[in-house]
Amino acid sequence: MIVGIDASRAFVKERTGIEEYSYQIIKNLRGELKDRQVVLYTRPGGDEQVDFDLPKKWQIKILPWKYLWTQLALSLELLINPVDILLVPAHTIPLIHPKRSFVVVHGLEYEFSPESYSWRSRLFHKFFIKKSCRWARKIIAVSEKTKNDLINLYNIKSGKIIVIGNGFNLEASQNYKTLKVKYKNFLFFIGRLEERKNITGIIKAFNIFKNKYNYKGKLLLAGGQGYGYDKIKQAINQSKFKSDIVELGFIDERKKWSYLKQADIFIYPSLFEGFGIPILEAQSVGTPVITSDRSPTKEVAGDQRILVNPEKPNKIAKLANKILKDRELHTDITEQGLKNIRKYSWKKSADKIGKLLQN
Repeated sequence: MIVGIDASRAFVKERTGIEEYSYQIIKNLRGELKDRQVVLYTRPGGDEQVDFDLPKKWQIKILPWKYLWTQLALSLELLINPVDILLVPAHTIPLIHPKRSFVVVHGLEYEFSPESYSWRSRLFHKFFIKKSCRWARKIIAVSEKTKNDLINLYNIKSGKIIVIGNGFNLEASQNYKTLKVKYKNFLFFIGRLEERKNITGIIKAFNIFKNKYNYKGKLLLAGGQGYGYDKIKQAINQSKFKSDIVELGFIDERKKWSYLKQADIFIYPSLFEGFGIPILEAQSVGTPVITSDRSPTKEVAGDQRILVNPEKPNKIAKLANKILKDRELHTDITEQGLKNIRKYSWKKSADKIGKLLQN
């Protein structure tokens, strides 16, 4: 039995949500699939980003193609060298694929927040994710919210969808040596700076937090620029406190964990989300979190007290002030976060996926 895995998103220099998911699932599948013949399909240069040892029967295959890599390069490869099982960790199954194909759907945000995507991106996602759901033997949804959306919007039968939640890198949170950051007090956000992440809402909440509650710290925004960034930049420039809003750009893992550990609050009131791994990362280092009261982030958070309506910046600011002023609440929230993370790990997620592939 030969297992093929689309690793095109896993082995890149700058990993964000889906890239990190692909990387961690492949890395942790080495246990469950160690005795299987596995082919990892990557783009040119992907092999240079592999920083862990592969089992003896695993191999990397580079598919040189610039555009429509999945539908052209991967399809052609599977036509010439077919596999028995195909795992696609990110949404899109190639046109040519084995009957036993499995796809991971991270969310249908483009359906609920179309203004956060270009029309090309919406069209591409809608067409190929729908098709992939039809082609797949089983669909892996990362949350109950995503499962319900697939049922309600795309008429997928419930029995075809398996919910396997994401994990997070607990080992990294414990082992990275913390760098001393130059900001004493700050709210921290990490993720792509785009509309569906509610960055303008965060900025509005920060303005209220500063103005009404006299917060002395800064707002640090880490992540690359996404769709709708122009509006975000405009909101920053129009803020009375723009000198206290710092754009960090993409940051590496060491800096990420350093900022997470030293933040006053990790703020993540996303409008539409696939899962919300950064919530778990912040909780794992004892930093209080404020996140959205919408699914799936409320599924992940594990604590009703840190949930807030993401469209009400005054509520976000009020909760932030309450957490920082009430030390008993602050301590209780961080302790609950440390309990919550025990439910999640990449190994647990990968083991479930590995068993699914082989059944």
